[in-house]
Amino acid sequence: MNNQNKRYKKHKRKYKIRIVPTLTATVCVLALIGFVLHLAFGNTPETASSIPAAVESAAPEFKNTYATVISTGDIMVHDPQLTGAYVASTGEYDFSDFFKEVAPYFKSADLAVANLEVTFGGETSGGYRGYPAFNCPDSLADAIKDSGLNLLLTANNHSYDTGLSGFKRTQQVLTSKGIEYTGTRQSAESSPYVIKEINNIKIGIADFTYETDGDLQGRKYLNGILLAEEANNLINSFSYNRIDEFYTNAQSMITEMKADGAEYIVFYMHWGNEYKIEANSWQKNIAQKLSNLGVDMIIGGHPHVIEPVELIYSEDGQNTTVCLYSLGNAVSNQRQERMDSCPTGHTEDGMLFSFTLEKTQDGVSLIDLDIIPTWVEKFAKGNGYRYTIYPLENGNDGAEKYSLSASSAERAAKSYKRTIEIIAGGLTACQREIGCDITFE
Repeated sequence: MNNQNKRYKKHKRKYKIRIVPTLTATVCVLALIGFVLHLAFGNTPETASSIPAAVESAAPEFKNTYATVISTGDIMVHDPQLTGAYVASTGEYDFSDFFKEVAPYFKSADLAVANLEVTFGGETSGGYRGYPAFNCPDSLADAIKDSGLNLLLTANNHSYDTGLSGFKRTQQVLTSKGIEYTGTRQSAESSPYVIKEINNIKIGIADFTYETDGDLQGRKYLNGILLAEEANNLINSFSYNRIDEFYTNAQSMITEMKADGAEYIVFYMHWGNEYKIEANSWQKNIAQKLSNLGVDMIIGGHPHVIEPVELIYSEDGQNTTVCLYSLGNAVSNQRQERMDSCPTGHTEDGMLFSFTLEKTQDGVSLIDLDIIPTWVEKFAKGNGYRYTIYPLENGNDGAEKYSLSASSAERAAKSYKRTIEIIAGGLTACQREIGCDITFE
């Protein structure tokens, strides 16, 4: 991704000075006055310091600054991933293979974001397990930290898989590892959003997940699980059946973000239908409303497949919003051969979605937007299977860059093609709008 550095020309104004005939007389009078004042008061340090400088020093030139944010999709750990990560000799779990190829991309960005779709409930939460109630070893957090990911999204339909204790412990583990997160919080007094200041650019970030229906009014349910009353106000969520409440909450949050100095606002939304490569009407309507409210960018997740990019204009014409409806999976065991509900391979696909902001004297604006498709390889290692996310800058990277086996390289090439077919049109429209390089013609 290339930042476009803009050049600004300075224009100097020329002034004409007229010399009038009385110049000589004027100079003489001024000289006489100066002589008299000198005799009367002398040229003391006090009087000298009170004389203003003839030429004011020029104000420092404003220097433009830049911030680059990169996002990827759902981090999931299914049972085969747990089995493969287990190291019998140490009794520990090693997830370092997940991110070894994407880590350089994360580390090159100012902010790297991913959706954490597991909990760190600990062994007291019933042991480690995958779907349908994820409970992952803490060593995944170490692998995440080492990869360069530095902001995790924790509001999703699996946030409460290990109950209140796991909900709390997940946040405690992230805090202890020095990994920032948003979407959930440990107390109702904590902020429901974050303001990230990067190179003097303040980005407001909020993360929301959808709720499921339940019998008790005023209480929240995730995946049909009733949240403890204590947790009710500790997660950012919305109900499709009470969508106006969400809009009111979002409007209030946006106002607070701006009061806190946010110059660019991003909403991460956990929404949509699983395994659908098109956004549904709810996603479209919510995205339009958020654009109307002033959100600059919307980045979605949950469907476990990639969905399109769209440029949205607010109904009052005052705001333009980039919306990526779904990032797809970052890593999972949702393999083509085992997904009866999605046998097309789309669950193996993800992306690195990056954007760059520029701050000038006129404010903050989006100057670059790009996508690098990713594909997850599953390969035999040790006593099971390991998983690696491969970034694909070209369709033939599997063979030429990573030297994958013929079958894996072919699957990587197909993944690349699937992703381009979904995102190329919308991404190109957004890139043309902001005037940056076109990635996929």
